[in-house]
Amino acid sequence: MKKIIKYVIIDILRNRIVLAYMLFLLLISVSVFNLEDNSAKGLLSLLNVILIIVPLVSILFSTIYMYNSSEFLELLTSQPLQRKTIWLSLFTGLSVSLSVAFLIGAGVPILIFEATATGFMMLAVGLILSVIFVAISMLAAVKTRDKARGIGVAILLWLYFSVLFDGLVLFILFQFADYPLEQLMVGMSALNPIDLGRILVLLQLDMSALLGYTGAVFKNFFGSQAGLLPAFAVLLTWIFLPLWFSLRKFNRKDL
Repeated sequence: MKKIIKYVIIDILRNRIVLAYMLFLLLISVSVFNLEDNSAKGLLSLLNVILIIVPLVSILFSTIYMYNSSEFLELLTSQPLQRKTIWLSLFTGLSVSLSVAFLIGAGVPILIFEATATGFMMLAVGLILSVIFVAISMLAAVKTRDKARGIGVAILLWLYFSVLFDGLVLFILFQFADYPLEQLMVGMSALNPIDLGRILVLLQLDMSALLGYTGAVFKNFFGSQAGLLPAFAVLLTWIFLPLWFSLRKFNRKDL
């Protein structure tokens, strides 16, 4: 297992796309902090970039990598190795590689300019989102045999989590404005890891005006600190469930 993980990490970290992703995050992070007089404002600007770029690169790159590694997977499955070991090794290698790229690209500037509780929370959210969208991409790749369709599914999933989810929440709010929807909104926030990550960072900043409706309800329901534990539990569930479903599918799949 260690040899597979090591091979995947080295292979990915030498990839030009991952290097470009790391340099892009580094350039954006340094630029944002230098342009803003207040480092807290720079952190907010960087948050918007991270919540869009990190999930997009994680899900797209991982999906393409899985399809391009089909022959490698077939070779591994022909060896006396359990499929569970192969799949978890690929997941670990992808997660570690993209997490390292994120830490170097965004983590180093955050630690230099804003080494506060909010900065560490943003680092944690970025790392967790990287792993979550690797798990989702592996599920999309193993469910769809056709490469073009699989990449299309990955893009649609990113669009849903980044854009369409907020529109769906607003639609429900307008349609059922006469009903108490606070508990429903708390439950709906668990359906989007990006939205949940945004809420976690903004709870640290205590900027209620920027939380949005679901974030404001989340804060009122749990409180700033009490809400951290269930939110992180939900984010970890977003890692476990797609990985578990993809592993089940891979164990039964005829390569």
